[in-house]
Amino acid sequence: MSLPTSPDQKYMRLEKLGEGTYATVYKGKSRLTGEIVALKEIHLDSEEGAPSTAIREISLMKELKHQNIVHLHDVIHTENKLMLVFEYMDRDDLKRYMEVEGRNNHGALQPAVIKNFMYQLLKGIAYCHDNRVLHRDLKPQNLLINKRGELKLGDFGLARAFGIPVNTFSNEVVTLWYRAPDVLLGSRSYSTSIDIWSAGCIMAEMYTGRPLFPGSNNEDQLLKIFRVMGTPNEHTWPGVSSFSEYKSTFPQYAPTNLSQFLTMIDQMGMDLLNRMLQYQPHLRISAKDALGHVWFNECRMWNERGQYQ
Repeated sequence: MSLPTSPDQKYMRLEKLGEGTYATVYKGKSRLTGEIVALKEIHLDSEEGAPSTAIREISLMKELKHQNIVHLHDVIHTENKLMLVFEYMDRDDLKRYMEVEGRNNHGALQPAVIKNFMYQLLKGIAYCHDNRVLHRDLKPQNLLINKRGELKLGDFGLARAFGIPVNTFSNEVVTLWYRAPDVLLGSRSYSTSIDIWSAGCIMAEMYTGRPLFPGSNNEDQLLKIFRVMGTPNEHTWPGVSSFSEYKSTFPQYAPTNLSQFLTMIDQMGMDLLNRMLQYQPHLRISAKDALGHVWFNECRMWNERGQYQ
């Protein structure tokens, strides 16, 4: 991992693109090839070294090579800095893309664009899951888009390889609005299904321009979900009352039909969304099966002809 050269010798730092919990991202340029890149700089504590989240991200990203996952070109590790050099996505993240492209429609995108982006998102997720990796933090801000209309999964800071059994994860994963109800209820034994729930929330948001379940804290998030999908019980979700965050005093809401809130989604699109937003994790459709859903028939035909990413 350690390289003798300094980051500044290999890459020229241009403007700042953003700042996260433990890293700052810059637009950069290779001094060797002139290629434009994204530089994710992690400043290291001299006592503690590189944070575990960064090491995890590196070990995963080096292994993941797919057209719908942001490519990690290079890693430079010095005494006080860890720099990850990613391919540069020259458009926006999905959140900003919606703000710009959907500005005349309250942030909502056109149906054809949504289908295209969902197909690419699920291809990236399916590849991760095939390689035993959970993303765990899927949200519009972590989906990057370039000028060719390619959507790629980025920021694997919370991702991790998963094994069997998966029963020791913290429930402090996935940004609140996209967090699966089993995680919110305290489940520590979860798998690929948490990414599918997040993808369903993202799909709904692209249609409306607004988060589907915009909770302000853990319990409010659950109640936002319950108001739409009904308060779960042992009949609708066997075992739900055994979760650590489950409360017998939860308000009792009857389930409503998602199509009441999302009238602009066609019948096949709504069928897919309903298969993603299932309470019971094992009932959520897999990314691989979602890609085979009839809603994506047109995408698959274009993809086979090499005209569709």
